[in-house]
Amino acid sequence: MMSIRSFAILLAAGLAATAAAAAPPPSSAVDQKLIDAARKDGTVVWYTSTDVEIAEALGKAFEAKYPGVKVQIDRSGSERVFQRIGQEHMANVQACDVVNSSDAAHFIYWRREGWLAPYLPEDVAKYFPADQKDPDGTYATVRATLSVMGYNSKLIKADEAPKGFVDLLDPKWAGKIVKSHPSYSGGTLTATFEIARDIGWDYFEKLAKQRVMQVESATDPAKKVVLGERPIMADGSEYSLLIARDRGGAVEPIYPVEGTPLIASPAAILKDAPHPNAARLFESFLFSTEGQQLLVDIGAMRSWHAQVKERAGRVPMGSIKLMKEDPAGVERSIEEVKKRYTSYFKT
Repeated sequence: MMSIRSFAILLAAGLAATAAAAAPPPSSAVDQKLIDAARKDGTVVWYTSTDVEIAEALGKAFEAKYPGVKVQIDRSGSERVFQRIGQEHMANVQACDVVNSSDAAHFIYWRREGWLAPYLPEDVAKYFPADQKDPDGTYATVRATLSVMGYNSKLIKADEAPKGFVDLLDPKWAGKIVKSHPSYSGGTLTATFEIARDIGWDYFEKLAKQRVMQVESATDPAKKVVLGERPIMADGSEYSLLIARDRGGAVEPIYPVEGTPLIASPAAILKDAPHPNAARLFESFLFSTEGQQLLVDIGAMRSWHAQVKERAGRVPMGSIKLMKEDPAGVERSIEEVKKRYTSYFKT
């Protein structure tokens, strides 16, 4: 029997066209009425794949700006976040208010299932490019991340470091590589999809023979490289590597010559959010100039907000060759990507 999810995927094209034709909701500004209502809610529950340290910094900044509203953070890998939302929905449990995942395909599915509440923060309407926000106003890209390669600069000289993905297949790097897993990390799943599309699955088949250390989260490879457990990371979040470098870690990013995977990480409010007003206030904060600048300055992430300034000393996004993001393509290929990858990288 066809599952509900499979049936939904078959209807994707028609439903997506209908959603695209729908008028977006009017943008919503933060006013005293919303703030007072949020304080009555008292709490906002945020499921996120953002690194816990960065998520907590955002939560504290929000609480300082809006006393009386507490942020409860539940941090996990994007694929775990997706599973939990589905399990809670099936059990008729309303626990989450705002959700953030590094797999934009999740939001296509949640919107199609009718699980997201239309809400368009004023800053999203004014300052975000059209391709980074859902046409019907249910979600937008709260942070953009890059899946980069990297190396330990104490163990490898800059002129000897690999320049791209294919360079990792050189026998001299066998047993020296660490990478994250697409079954846990939504960012890694997206990056795997883009690399397989642009370079081919045979790259991963060959890479698996290099005795690669597998870790879960996209934030983990940089930590292993800093410790010297493996001198090279085949993938991982750019922001984790840059934060480690800022703190004195001997790590440097590599933006692959073949192209660097670009990963959209949206945020949205759940339709059945138990604290709807606090959710709207928190969502507006995340997309505000203040919230976005914090993500850039503290979190070393990328923002599409037109008024946010790039972090000093970082390679500008415009000078990096990027792989094209395709959340709809990822959504259609999630199970295939996990299955094929796991068939090569057996644990």
